[in-house]
Amino acid sequence: MRRETPLERADRNFIELLQELRVTQTGVQILFAFLLSLAFTPRFPDLDSVQRATYITTLLLAVLSSVLLTAPAALHRRLFQQGAKPQIVAVSSHLAQIGMGVLAFALTGSVLLVVDVTAGRLEGILAGAATIVVCLGLWGLVPLLMKRAGSGNTDDS
Repeated sequence: MRRETPLERADRNFIELLQELRVTQTGVQILFAFLLSLAFTPRFPDLDSVQRATYITTLLLAVLSSVLLTAPAALHRRLFQQGAKPQIVAVSSHLAQIGMGVLAFALTGSVLLVVDVTAGRLEGILAGAATIVVCLGLWGLVPLLMKRAGSGNTDDS
């Protein structure tokens, strides 16, 4: 067991959360840049209405994910030195979890769109379904199973 004050624990937890968000945010930024560039490709005007709807939805999901995953830094900056670190950590953790959920759908939409355009609608749907299953499995089910198995460490809080 760590010997730390509640404020020290909040500081450590926030630093750990920011490290996680740095990794995630890079992927979101790359995805968002990819999606923005698609609209300016020569093939974009040939997209059908389903592909355009998928593109717009996915672009908006990527924006929302980016906003949710950067919100903890903005929250911290706005409440800096106001004695709110434990609350910042709690809210930021929730924002990051929601952001990861939205990111799973943005990744799914991206894969769906690209595979639909390059290989066909059915293949796109299958690839999108596989993407969401993998994201939900690795980001949701695996941690849940680890928690239930008791392999979670109390030092993570």
